[in-house]
Amino acid sequence: MHYHIHAIDPKAHLFEVTLTLTCANPFQVFYLPAWLPGSYMIRDFAKNIINIDAKENQLPLSVTQLDKQTWQLNNQGSDISLCYQIYAWDLSVRTAHLDTNHGFFNGSSVFLAAKGLEPQPHSVTIAKPALTELAHWTLATSMTRTTGDQFGFGDFSAQNYDDLIDHPVEMGELTIETFFAAGVPHDIVLSGKHRANMARLAKDLSAICEYEINLFGTPAPFKRYVFMTTVLDNGFGGLEHKASTALMCSRNDLPQSLDAPVDKGYRTYLSLCSHEYFHSWNVKRIKPAEFTPFDLSQESYTEQLWAYEGITSYYDDLITFKSHCIDQAGYLTLLSQIMTRVYRGQGRFKQTLKQSSFNAWTKFYKQDENAANAIVSYYTKGALFGLFLDLTIRTETQGRNSLDDVMRQLWQQYGLTEIGTDPLSHQRIVETILDRPCDDLFAYLNNTHDIPLKELLAQVGVTMTLRASEGSADLGGGDAKGFNIGFGAKTKAESFGLKVLSVNQYSPAHQAGLSAGDLLIAADNLLVTSQFEQQLQSLTIGEQLKLHWFRRDELMQGQLPICTAALDTVSLTIEQPNKTALWFS
Repeated sequence: MHYHIHAIDPKAHLFEVTLTLTCANPFQVFYLPAWLPGSYMIRDFAKNIINIDAKENQLPLSVTQLDKQTWQLNNQGSDISLCYQIYAWDLSVRTAHLDTNHGFFNGSSVFLAAKGLEPQPHSVTIAKPALTELAHWTLATSMTRTTGDQFGFGDFSAQNYDDLIDHPVEMGELTIETFFAAGVPHDIVLSGKHRANMARLAKDLSAICEYEINLFGTPAPFKRYVFMTTVLDNGFGGLEHKASTALMCSRNDLPQSLDAPVDKGYRTYLSLCSHEYFHSWNVKRIKPAEFTPFDLSQESYTEQLWAYEGITSYYDDLITFKSHCIDQAGYLTLLSQIMTRVYRGQGRFKQTLKQSSFNAWTKFYKQDENAANAIVSYYTKGALFGLFLDLTIRTETQGRNSLDDVMRQLWQQYGLTEIGTDPLSHQRIVETILDRPCDDLFAYLNNTHDIPLKELLAQVGVTMTLRASEGSADLGGGDAKGFNIGFGAKTKAESFGLKVLSVNQYSPAHQAGLSAGDLLIAADNLLVTSQFEQQLQSLTIGEQLKLHWFRRDELMQGQLPICTAALDTVSLTIEQPNKTALWFS
């Protein structure tokens, strides 16, 4: 099974793929995945396929489409070839994108699979674009190279189809820096205009990678690792793979000097890298039984995403701190913001972590304006459950054990053996460490109660405070007092009035009758501006404020009750520094 792919027309955003197969099965079936591991939504990649032409022994062959992503050949079982184009204009980490600036693709969106032959070895030729102005392009991928110079175009091999689609490819005018962590070479690859200090990126990422490899134990499960980042004016995203990750970031998120401070943007980028790298163990190799093997033709439901995305989300920020990339205050700010995102949603009282995991395909990945009122994120609340387990283990064992020990046992029992975890795998390991039944702890996966973190944090010297928000710019953390008067809606300033983006259930905005999409124009017969929430603070609790807004082209009105602001914003402060070693050591 061999693929030849090249950027046939970057200006039209077209890759061309030629697939050749020796001694194909009669009536061979081919298909393209409907989704890709790590992104739990049906993507229907096949919609971007153009003009499949097939031949057998160089003679034209009829192709019958069986469903939206599957085709069957009328072949006799000899040598066949398929040629097709892929429209690549999705600037994301999930699919394929091509223009005269760069090219990127995940194999799941460009390589047709031959049904029944997925376990066979696969090979790929990635050809340089024919346009002379792109002759300087280089290429980065973690796929096993068989010909060509490193970072050049050439030939590659994969053990099977799953391996083939687990190595995204970036091509273009790339900036590349290499560092070593635990003896393993790691490449940082940036595509796009930037002024990043590559030495600084290598310094910080090497610390993060070294920490994570040592957490699970050497040797690392890969011989080489590639961080691929598409740099944009404004972007964010990441998708894990076994030996690489595809990332997107804003160019202002990257440090421009060796001694640049770790600002909010760079902190976010480092946490993203930490998150996707942690997935090299936790979900790429330790994974739910439902994903062994993947069924990429349809949804693969599991109740365990809280463990794979949630626990990873707990570790991503923690490791940026423990590897000395951010300070203690910066870490507590990040944790405060995660907690705040959970506490501000009414959905946490309506959906359990297991339900959130199971319904990722629709409720999480297809969120609407009511999401905060209807669902809870297995990323954020899952991170809080990870914190809960970690602090519980640390306090009950007086610091002898931690969640790290759980992850190491998962690696030994499930990652190295390639056996998928079942719904009780994590609980059994925690019970072994604590030497007691842990139904009380894992009950929080099945109920909608707030996870009891305040007392646990106090035992490690950290005070958790719930306060009111100071408006949409207040993400949590810090020592702000918060507004006295609440509103309960997210808004965006327009040239005239405020566009309502979402409304919190039971809030004053909800009681007034506002809905997402409304254009709030007046309060007490005066024009509403971006200072609306601040202006509410001069009113008296118990009053009513007359509002006017447009819903589509209809003028509406309602009474906003002036109420005490909800305490839904978390601040974490260290009150007893002598106790923090139990957590941070």
